Amino acid sequence: MYWGSGTLAFLLVGGSAAAYFVYQHLNGNINKVDIGENNAAVTDGPMNIVLIGTDRRDGKGNEGYGDAGSVGHADTTLVMHVSGDRTNATVLSIPRDMITDIPDCTSIQEDGKKKVIPGEREARFNTSLGQEGRDPGCTMKTAEKITGLDITHFMMADFNAVKSMSTAVGGVDVCLAKDINDPKSHLNLKAGKHNIKGEQALAFVRTRHSVGFGGDLDRIKLQQQFLSSMMRKMKGNGTLSSPSKMWGLANTATKALTVDTGIGSVDKLVSLGKALGKVDLKNMTFTTIPVYDNSDGATVLLDKTKAEPLFEMVRQDVSLTEVKKKEKAAKDKQAARLKGPKADAAEVRAKVLNGSGQTGAAQETLDWMQNIEGMPLTSNGGNAPADLEKTTLEYAPNQADQARRLADSMGLPASAMKEGTKDAAPKAEMTLTLGADFKGAGTPISAPTEAPKNIQKVEADDKNVCAK
Repeated sequence: MYWGSGTLAFLLVGGSAAAYFVYQHLNGNINKVDIGENNAAVTDGPMNIVLIGTDRRDGKGNEGYGDAGSVGHADTTLVMHVSGDRTNATVLSIPRDMITDIPDCTSIQEDGKKKVIPGEREARFNTSLGQEGRDPGCTMKTAEKITGLDITHFMMADFNAVKSMSTAVGGVDVCLAKDINDPKSHLNLKAGKHNIKGEQALAFVRTRHSVGFGGDLDRIKLQQQFLSSMMRKMKGNGTLSSPSKMWGLANTATKALTVDTGIGSVDKLVSLGKALGKVDLKNMTFTTIPVYDNSDGATVLLDKTKAEPLFEMVRQDVSLTEVKKKEKAAKDKQAARLKGPKADAAEVRAKVLNGSGQTGAAQETLDWMQNIEGMPLTSNGGNAPADLEKTTLEYAPNQADQARRLADSMGLPASAMKEGTKDAAPKAEMTLTLGADFKGAGTPISAPTEAPKNIQKVEADDKNVCAK
């Protein structure tokens, strides 16, 4: 196990704009894989990128690591979500031993031919790469299936990257809460703070038997600590403003990096880096997808109760960091319209239009409103004139108490409430138009405002994290 791809991605976060002139000379270093998609390097709105570390042991000095003859599995995988306004980012670590379904995927083989590789049910996540000839595009599709996010790019590296990158930045500062002497990872450090690089850095991110409960979930915490520290190092030690330091760092990074064709050139990487570089480290959070132990003792299962609210927050661009609290304060005035008296459910009059693009959504919602919520004075308005991205509720001032009741039942955000200027007739209906954010009758439209309790988190600017 090793670390690499995250480091390379965040090199671009911190420094691609400053190093533009250097990168012009580095196209030849970049390895590309054609996954059958050629997405734009940067898109409007939120962006999602998969960062993959494989367990291949190619390269001088790596004979003692990894599985001999391994084709390279998705041993370390993170999904990096960058908000639409580029103020914050959430990075989701996917445990390699999580049991999941791997979808069918098309992989371009070494001879250039396309091969449809059948999916696999209840397999370890790490087999989404390498096994049966699967390429990084298969890992992307598997991560999409798990999280529900639209992922446009991947970055991949083998474990040489962590050695070369940690050395290139002058070492990475880490902290141990106890002495560690792990013969399996070859890490031997006393408790306290250390600056590590090269083989020692690789040992740190490979360690699992001597921390926590001795499993991969605890190793993920070490990796998140390491990557956060490396990001702080690059932004704080003058590397990004020094042409000579930047040249060495960029040369090292591009040699270790494998990407999809959509970002497979210096210009495209620079464009992506400029967009990612707007994120302040204090607004970047690492977390691990919630899981629980499987009965076999060797794998884990997705904890849907905790994971789905977390995924929904990310899908709706809600950050895990403090930055969203400021935005929430600005929205409080709008949210005030949801406060006030609410009509009885039996008094709610509304017609439901389907603008979600999902067949039968209006009738499904109507059945739920009438049979579960007790709203008999509701009707099916058929398809909306056009599909909508967001669900809306249009109502008159004298229907506000009904609107608040319906909004409360459906979990509508304040932004969905569209109040008119004139009162309606006594028996007039409000208009509820379902949008693409409709996830099913009875499922709240708005994203959770708080992360599930007890999920593991590391904030990128936290200097006081110590491995236990």
